[in-house]
Amino acid sequence: MDPNLPIEALPGVGPAIAQKLKKLNILTLQDLIYYFPFRYDDFSNISKIGELPPEQKITIQGVIWQIKNVRTRTGKFITQAQVADESGVVDVVWFNQSYLTKTLKAGMPVSLSGKAQVEGHKVKLISPQYEILKNLLSTHLSTNQNTTHTGRLVPIYPETQSLSSKWLRAKIKEVLPIYLKTNPDFMPESVIKNQNLQKLETALFKIHFPTNYQQVELARNRLGFDELFTTQLLSQIRKRTWHQNQTAPKLEMEKEKIASFTSSLPFQLTDAQKRSMDELAADLAKSTPTNRLLEGDVGSGKTAVAALGAYMAAICGFDSLIAVPTEILAFQHFDSLKKMMAPFNISVGIWTASKKEPGQITTGTHALLSSFKAKNPIGFVTVDEQHRFGVAQRAGLILNQSPKLTPHLLTMTATPIPRTLALTLYGDLDLSVLDQMPKGRQKISTFVVPNNKRADCYTFIQKQIKDDRQAFIITPFVEPSESMTSVKSATVEFEKAKNKFPAQIKLGLLHGRLKSKDKEKIITQFKLGKIDILVATPVVEVGIDVANASVILVESSERFGLAQLHQLRGRVGRGVHKSYCFLFTDSNQENSTRRLKSMEKVHVGFELAEIDLKMRGSGEIFGLKQSGFENFKIADLTDQKLIVQAQKEARKLLADDPELVNSELLKIKIKSLENQYSQPN
Repeated sequence: MDPNLPIEALPGVGPAIAQKLKKLNILTLQDLIYYFPFRYDDFSNISKIGELPPEQKITIQGVIWQIKNVRTRTGKFITQAQVADESGVVDVVWFNQSYLTKTLKAGMPVSLSGKAQVEGHKVKLISPQYEILKNLLSTHLSTNQNTTHTGRLVPIYPETQSLSSKWLRAKIKEVLPIYLKTNPDFMPESVIKNQNLQKLETALFKIHFPTNYQQVELARNRLGFDELFTTQLLSQIRKRTWHQNQTAPKLEMEKEKIASFTSSLPFQLTDAQKRSMDELAADLAKSTPTNRLLEGDVGSGKTAVAALGAYMAAICGFDSLIAVPTEILAFQHFDSLKKMMAPFNISVGIWTASKKEPGQITTGTHALLSSFKAKNPIGFVTVDEQHRFGVAQRAGLILNQSPKLTPHLLTMTATPIPRTLALTLYGDLDLSVLDQMPKGRQKISTFVVPNNKRADCYTFIQKQIKDDRQAFIITPFVEPSESMTSVKSATVEFEKAKNKFPAQIKLGLLHGRLKSKDKEKIITQFKLGKIDILVATPVVEVGIDVANASVILVESSERFGLAQLHQLRGRVGRGVHKSYCFLFTDSNQENSTRRLKSMEKVHVGFELAEIDLKMRGSGEIFGLKQSGFENFKIADLTDQKLIVQAQKEARKLLADDPELVNSELLKIKIKSLENQYSQPN
């Protein structure tokens, strides 16, 4: 059975169901097999009807004595049944499922799983899961692994409208045995033995149909290892291919010239910046193209490191590109780089949808991919906020610029990623980390604020503005959402703010739907102090540097990851004034409040990233899809031990068998992943 078989080719999957499955990103047979449960209902406790423990999840197996539909006064249906075994009879009730009487008939042996509830002096089963048994005598009072929906650990899957876990369980159980027979384990025996892993066949079966939680953990360990190992293997192959097949310009330079640049900067470099600059300068002096990731906290000084690379390229006769995800950030870099390059008479240009002026160093948006043609050879490329660019886009930015020489590449991110995780996600990159902040950067006092303190917060903002400070109000949405009415929007909060603050306080509105010239006008007005409060969406997350801004208020803060909140918080505290961050939330969930409260105590982005990783998972935080690593469905990215083991095994295997000659199935698997990641996002 071909793993790439389209899902609509499976028996019983018509166009309507196929469309629903596609909403769950299930497009092929393999997608279905690798659609893993997110939890399990434990219905393995099979009880006699006469001994039902109240308020516990249980399973009973008996015969239906009678079943009927009863219409209530409001016109709704209740399905009532009595089920018996040798120990007694229990009443069973389902609500608004009148169709059940067409499936369940008196005399049928059934297995029912649910919670036994006490009503009056009687124990009842309310809306239990049901399953028709073939032979009650052979299954009664035993954990029956022939059942699918009852009497066992029952897998629960992420669902979509009219496509239930029950349907998914039945279909997976139908096709899984055939899939396992025709798709052998791709993992080399040596790796399975070294890591004491389960066979793939066992792991795939037990993740869907386990008999106990220990089997679930063993299966998750094997399947998680697969994801980490194949990702690391692909990264190492990419890195080797990059080094073997590409030639870059040697941007060699005397230390005195580098010192001339760094000494001209209007600030003192941190030790981390000096270390990262040394690493980059050493890379640029080689004919092997640099492929380095620079990660650092908000305000840690990444732009200065990138500027050194652009300076070295310009001195050696090559142009540079700096690609960023937003026009706001493009103009921010444009202004910063002009100041840095002024002493050396190096021209700095801008290339966006609204403005196109090339220079020896050109900073721009995605427009660089489509309409920019370099006059001189490009020797150095920087991609800032790299997770906003897909793998194919980053490759295009580099390879489209020079047919003979490959530019050196520096990618940067202000989303701090724990080091071990960064090596997993970006194993094909060399890593530099800015883990120090420049002197003078202050901690921003952060508070999670209940709604009943809102008026006090507005009074505080007014006082700050009276003292000639400025403020941000951030919302998740531009316009109000019909489906999420409690989540704040910029347009609505802007109108509210007009009534909340005195007329002399000047307000501005900024969001991604505005035209470029309007955005630029508002940002300029805010920088010049002509706007006191800027109401905005997270479009201000990067690229706005206003030293006079001392307060940021974030509405519906539970909608943001900690890393993003940390970046938003970094919009203030950039000058000499004491600064504040207020986080408002409408969520009553303890987990959400605890997560936000960590912002009050933790001011280091790497620590916040660790907290978010453990509490929210990786996908939402690090933009895995944009990075080309959306295949992490089950790997625990907080399990550093497993990550290190996967890295070790990948390197050992490639050292012993560089072309994977002895691992043909693994080679096919890696090729499939390579094709998947090369698709535009």
